[in-house]
Amino acid sequence: MVVGLLRLDLFFESSRSLKDKRQIIKSIIGKVQSRFKNVSISEVDCQDMWQRAILGVGLVTNEVPFANSVLDQVFNYIELMGICRILENKIEIIHC
Repeated sequence: MVVGLLRLDLFFESSRSLKDKRQIIKSIIGKVQSRFKNVSISEVDCQDMWQRAILGVGLVTNEVPFANSVLDQVFNYIELMGICRILENKIEIIHC
């Protein structure tokens, strides 16, 4: 079993309140979930900051290349949305 994890540190220039940020996060999460049926995604840190968010994306599979490929696609998809700036990203693969 292989667990793939993607951590994204996001910055929202257009956000002026927590409400704005939460609407943007909800939109990103919904779009990712509808496009990538085999991943889980959630805001995992910076919940009280109105221009920053940390998203965690997880995937369980049996192949490392597949996990890397899907997580790269999720990263590229969020980046191409153009609604936030990705400050940092990190992919981690765990073999169980």
